[in-house]
Amino acid sequence: MAVAGAASMPLAAAGAPASAAPVSIRIAPERVLRTIPADFMGLGYEISSVATPGLLSADNRAYVRLVRNLGREGVIRVGGNTSDFASYDANGVAKALPKGSVVNDANLRELRGFLDATGWQLIWGLNLGQDNLANAIEEAKAIATIIGPRLLALEIGNEPDLFARAGHRPEGWDYAAWLAQYRRYKAAIRAALPRVPFAGPDIAMGSADWMQSFARDEGGDLTLLTAHHYIGGQAQPASTLETMLAQEKKYQPALAGFAAASAASHLPYRLCETASFSGGGKAGVSDTFAAALWALDYLFVLAAAGCGGVNMETGVNHLGFISYYTPIGDDLAGHYSAAPEYYGLLAFAVNGRGDLLETTCDSGGVNLTAYATRPDRRTLLVTVVNKDQAASAEVAIAPGGPVRDARALRLAAPSLTATAGVTLGGAAVDPERVWKPGQSERLRIEGGSALLTVAAGSAALVQLSL
Repeated sequence: MAVAGAASMPLAAAGAPASAAPVSIRIAPERVLRTIPADFMGLGYEISSVATPGLLSADNRAYVRLVRNLGREGVIRVGGNTSDFASYDANGVAKALPKGSVVNDANLRELRGFLDATGWQLIWGLNLGQDNLANAIEEAKAIATIIGPRLLALEIGNEPDLFARAGHRPEGWDYAAWLAQYRRYKAAIRAALPRVPFAGPDIAMGSADWMQSFARDEGGDLTLLTAHHYIGGQAQPASTLETMLAQEKKYQPALAGFAAASAASHLPYRLCETASFSGGGKAGVSDTFAAALWALDYLFVLAAAGCGGVNMETGVNHLGFISYYTPIGDDLAGHYSAAPEYYGLLAFAVNGRGDLLETTCDSGGVNLTAYATRPDRRTLLVTVVNKDQAASAEVAIAPGGPVRDARALRLAAPSLTATAGVTLGGAAVDPERVWKPGQSERLRIEGGSALLTVAAGSAALVQLSL
């Protein structure tokens, strides 16, 4: 079984002539790997963003439109490193700080309006780092009351597996110590809110051990399992464009462990915090068109691995600046835009729907992947991501049956390193933050296969009418 195929290839020098290689994509329409949940798409925010008046608000119409473009359903996750230094004060003065954010009821009412305007749900992370149980109870009560049915789950502690490293707990802190505190918090919150839902363990994804143990110990009283993931650290020498575009394999063992925990507990698992490089991303890498191709491929990789949803980190990070990896640009002066990575999420929103089908891709050595979904009986959606800078691909898509019509939208930019000029379907997100694709490209059909060329450093969204 395969859902993608390609070994990574080194990037060619800028301006090098592109060669074309034949690529064969075969779809098994009767082989459903899994169904992509309608709320798979998500965005993640530090709690300091909620403490910023007017940001996550129904009145911030531009921001609402940017989120709604990504799906009618989705999940906002609020937490991050700042959450374990934050506090709740119902009528206090809101403070948006890397350490010491204060969230009040006015902030939460704005957030509820934002969730209603977008149609999305909320995962909210409570502060365990400071071990102030009384404040956590009051915060949980306010969240449950104000957010109401938009609340998907509460989490207790952000990346508790790193609490000793972060200085929240002494050396020797381990899963058993966290579980005891988690249960203490949960019991106290449940005494006030008997039916409030929980998720966890919200780990940093070093391994699947904590999730598997947590699923075993608490699986009967959870809404979902959660973890984080970054492909590297912002300051690491290997945090390069080549690393972003390569076929990453290091997280696959952890994903297999998460899937096993999910199957054993009959609970979905979600990567509720993820992005390219931790620490805000890498300038010249995380903020380029390459990030759009990476994000599009990454979302399909996670869906194929059984992940129930993904929250892409957005906006101001725990260090207090707008992350290079943010999909939604923010100049901190009230202007919001579609950053390059946003277009990868937008492309997934277009084609990442319905049943994910078994797909075999013979990439011929090109750094190219392909995925097929079926949103209804008469339609197949095929996503072809060519992350190779050196080689274009002559692609033949065999859908496993007759095709009446084949059309494509292109995800493209001036170059992989471009930070502007990105388009999907020939159109950019307009000044009103609306995306309307131009006329789709009609493809040739020969011998039962749809044919198209996918240029180096680009992607194609193909719709096959059966």
